[in-house]
Amino acid sequence: MADGILLVDKPTGCTSADVVRSVKRRHRPRSLGHLGTLDPMATGVLPLCVDGGTRLAQFLAAESKAYTGSIQLGRETDTLDATGATVGEAAVPSLTAATLEGASKAFLGEGLQVPPMYSAVKKDGRRLYELAREGREVAREARRIRIDRLRLRAGPTPAEVEFEVACSKGTYVRVLAADLGRHLGTVACLGRLRRTEFGPFLESECVSLDGILARAPGDLPVLAPRDALRGACELMVDGPTAFGIAAGQQHALARLEPPAPRAVLGAVIAPNGGLLAVVEPRAGAWHLRRVVMPEASELYRP
Repeated sequence: MADGILLVDKPTGCTSADVVRSVKRRHRPRSLGHLGTLDPMATGVLPLCVDGGTRLAQFLAAESKAYTGSIQLGRETDTLDATGATVGEAAVPSLTAATLEGASKAFLGEGLQVPPMYSAVKKDGRRLYELAREGREVAREARRIRIDRLRLRAGPTPAEVEFEVACSKGTYVRVLAADLGRHLGTVACLGRLRRTEFGPFLESECVSLDGILARAPGDLPVLAPRDALRGACELMVDGPTAFGIAAGQQHALARLEPPAPRAVLGAVIAPNGGLLAVVEPRAGAWHLRRVVMPEASELYRP
């Protein structure tokens, strides 16, 4: 079993946890977890961290994401998506291309968003969706989000709007759909949702869940850790430096080339080509965040 990131094209009708359980039953990895939960009705890019790939989770989970989908106008639901129970209805105004363009511009940039009751956010130690299923609604603290790109266009019916959105981690597209409905003078819920990007990972790189389950046990098409951390600045090191970094020696990082002004993360690459560690810039120097693959330095013991 190879260490790395498995990019699954999640099908509709199952939870992200269901995907993890299915892959575990078939391929028996030592450890497996997913990044960026998708609702059961959603499809698209679902990264799974396989074995040693779980050490990368903290560096990939904060990535921005992109989605496509549709918004149903005139209907409000308890879950804020089309699978929920209807709790309100309103007339749908006539919408022009200019109206939709104006609405999209109004939501660009940073803003505050209140998490929905049907979400995994915790309140006093309990998941909000648990409270929602009990018929309870509690106050939720608004969170800062960012909308980098939003395109709206008329759907196949007057009550449907199709969208493309790129947004920060923690953005609930269901809430965005409801907010857009109010901005357009009606109520709304999310109709369809597909995640097309997760940080640097694209839907074109994903493998269907059926395709993964059809492969021989243990044969998983994972991205190697070095390839998965493709957004980081690569720092090649020699044998003694690799061994020192693998041992957690901060002074070994002094041998690295200083970070560029806009660097966010650095990927330390051992002489054998493996990803050894992740570092971050602080005050013009690299500092160790985590030794990811210590075995990458084993051939270079001084």
